[in-house]
Amino acid sequence: METVKGILVVLHLVGFGAVFGSTLAQLSAVKEARARITPGILHGAWLLLATGLLLVGMVYATGGQPNNAKIGVKLVVLIVLIVLVLIGRKKQQVTGGLLGGIAGLSVLNVILAVLWH
Repeated sequence: METVKGILVVLHLVGFGAVFGSTLAQLSAVKEARARITPGILHGAWLLLATGLLLVGMVYATGGQPNNAKIGVKLVVLIVLIVLVLIGRKKQQVTGGLLGGIAGLSVLNVILAVLWH
């Protein structure tokens, strides 16, 4: 079970890297008005959601008790992030503010994961 949990944590980190890295890569295109939501951002966000839910499910399945407040706040932050990604995905070009919001929310989720005990 620890191996499965480890794999899910690695995939969760890959999802964060995809969202954050792809978002930062698009910031240079904002000046030229050609920044967009890339598939890496979209798929990374979905990977974060799927692996996060599976990790919480594993805690429940093994008889553990996760911090439901923390999980709830992280889920809300991730849902807002996904909504921003889906809204931006429909546009030909996105603003630096939208990209900054996506990057900021992904970092906020990491901060919550690491610092909230």
